[in-house]
Amino acid sequence: MSSHDIPQPRVILAGDPGSPAARFVAAMNTGDPTALDHVYEDDAVLVPVPGHPVTGQDRVAANRHLQSFGLPIETRPRHAYVAGDIALLIVDWSMRGTARDGSEIDLSGTATDVVRRGPDGRWRYVIDNPHGTA
Repeated sequence: MSSHDIPQPRVILAGDPGSPAARFVAAMNTGDPTALDHVYEDDAVLVPVPGHPVTGQDRVAANRHLQSFGLPIETRPRHAYVAGDIALLIVDWSMRGTARDGSEIDLSGTATDVVRRGPDGRWRYVIDNPHGTA
C-alpha cells in the first residue's frame, strides 16, 4: 500500500453554513429551545459548568438559561478534525451585552466539542463542552 492509498483526515470548512458550529449559532440565536435541541443527539452531553455534565432535560434547561439572556452568541471555529462520521471541534465563543433583565453579560470560552454525522448527513453534537480547556 502506498501513502496515496491511506485515507487522509478531512477538515470541515469553518465558513461552511452547514457546519456544526454555524448550525449551533443559528439555533441558539433563534431563542427557541426546541430548535437548539435539534443540533444535539438525543443522549448528548453538555458541560455548562466545568466538571458537571448534564443530559436530557437538564441539557435543555441549561441552554434555555443561556437563551433567556436574549443575546446572540458569536463563534470563531479554530479547528475541525474529521475521522469518518466523528469530528472534534475547537471553537472560540462569546456572548456579551445587556441581557433582557438589564444585567451585563460577558461570557466567553473555548469549546471542545464532539459531533457525529447522522444518516441524514447532518452533524449533531454528542459532547458540547463550552469550557473545553478547563
